[in-house]
Amino acid sequence: MSVSRIARRIASPKKALTAAALAAATTGLVLTSAPAQAATSSAPSSAASAKAIAHKMIPDAAQYNAFSKIVEHESGWNVTATNASSGAYGLVQALPGSKMASAGADWKTNPATQIEWGLDYMNSRYGSPVAAWNFWQANGWY
Repeated sequence: MSVSRIARRIASPKKALTAAALAAATTGLVLTSAPAQAATSSAPSSAASAKAIAHKMIPDAAQYNAFSKIVEHESGWNVTATNASSGAYGLVQALPGSKMASAGADWKTNPATQIEWGLDYMNSRYGSPVAAWNFWQANGWY
């Protein structure tokens, strides 16, 4: 089913945007022309969608919880979060954000790509998301 069909079937614009974003994330499509207001009003469902993707990618509960705590502190599960002073970007606040291109060309908007890159980073630098969270707690960054 196409994203436009989903949008036509749902009466509420907010629900239509949420359904379209979920469909796009599920199929790997990127929505780039949504108005800023609509994106802001759907932030909670975008966060929920990103969390659901992370749950699938990180089946171990302890590792998911540690990853989630880092992301909550770093970006509040906002895929397009940008640190105004450093320029760090995305769910895991990569610096520079373009580093995430190694996980996929859609790194700016795809939570799965950002999660994949973040997991690789945490595993290679700290050994696991739990170890990264332990470091974050001791230092306030990771």
